Amino acid sequence: MYIVFGRITLQSKLQHALGMVAPLALFSICLLLVLNAPSYAQMPSQGITTSVNKPPVQFNKKVFSWTDRVYITVYAPDFNSDPNLIDTIGETSDDKLNVCTTGHCIPYKLSETGVDTGIFSGYVDLTGDPTQKGTAGIDGYGENPSGTMSTCNSTCGPTGGMIPSTGNDGVSVSFEYSRDQTVTGSALIRWHLGQIQWMQPNYPSDGQGVLQIIDPDMSINPDALNKFDTNVWSDSDSGGIKLTMTETDKGSGIFQGTAYFTTQYTSSGNRLHVSEGDAVTGEYTDRTLPPPYSPSSQLRLLATTTVGTILPPLERVPASNARIIDSAGKTLGKIAVGQQVAIVSDVTNKMNRNQAFAYLVQIQDSNGIATSLSWITGSLSPKQSMSLSQSWAPSSSGTYTAQIFVWQGVTDPNALSSPLTLQIPVS
Repeated sequence: MYIVFGRITLQSKLQHALGMVAPLALFSICLLLVLNAPSYAQMPSQGITTSVNKPPVQFNKKVFSWTDRVYITVYAPDFNSDPNLIDTIGETSDDKLNVCTTGHCIPYKLSETGVDTGIFSGYVDLTGDPTQKGTAGIDGYGENPSGTMSTCNSTCGPTGGMIPSTGNDGVSVSFEYSRDQTVTGSALIRWHLGQIQWMQPNYPSDGQGVLQIIDPDMSINPDALNKFDTNVWSDSDSGGIKLTMTETDKGSGIFQGTAYFTTQYTSSGNRLHVSEGDAVTGEYTDRTLPPPYSPSSQLRLLATTTVGTILPPLERVPASNARIIDSAGKTLGKIAVGQQVAIVSDVTNKMNRNQAFAYLVQIQDSNGIATSLSWITGSLSPKQSMSLSQSWAPSSSGTYTAQIFVWQGVTDPNALSSPLTLQIPVS
């Protein structure tokens, strides 16, 4: 029909432009068209290589989770048998189509995306394997995927099919394009490493904070907003609360929970007791870990935010006015060998909460060698100021340097103030 139509069109145009054409010349022109027209028998199959060089079988992802919804697309224009109807593939012995994971296969059919497109699509749901995590479940409380497999009367699809999978698996589609040719496509199925974060680094002490956990492995049901609980606690309430994490959209694998902070009330439900300046920690135990972890492995992930006014670390308990005083409280400019003195400075807790501290004084000689190290520890109330001192008596003359530090603790050298130095002449 293609060549005949081309002959009629050409003959009509030639007659219009040139008048009558000799039958022999017209036959030669038609013969030339026949010799140069592409032959379907010689062309690559349109279902195997398309005009835009797309693989014949495609998925919506390269890597799926074990309970994902897998969208399948097959480019097969040769099976667009009726340009006025939506055709299907996979329903006869001449166009078999199978969807498989390791150890499981279901016969499937796909529907044309529209009339006369030659593109066929559908989806199948992976249903996981409940035996991989046992009675503890993926959340530690017994929740597991179903592991259901569809029982197909002839074929399943183009939607609603279910097939089991593990956390280290693959999904494949095979389509019998012709009796001697089958096209295939495949994608990985893997567990994912979870992520946890607070949406902001700081929240008001009587506000609310949003915790986010990303883990596609916890999206068990693609038709529902999945939920699970996780632990959240503060410096003021180490017991904390169970925070409900809810999926932001069906199948997204992104979960969020809102913690309501309070300085006045005890923790209850999603309400967490905090104090000004507290660190608030969210915890997620990931029990579905990718290789090289084993199926029995689990990993504890933490994320921290703060509540209340944020001060730079060195401005939280600043020290100032370093000086030397004698037993009568008189400030000295120089001292004598063997004289007992106190090395004093003033500190102020700028935080709106109690702050533990360690006040350290190190004495170095003129060669930079430490000759003395002493400290005291304590706690300052919110906005409290006090003068702190350490006694010292030099054993020889010379010029000494006192270094003064304010840390969170003797074994916790997180500085709460910039260090101070003081020159001490001894004669």
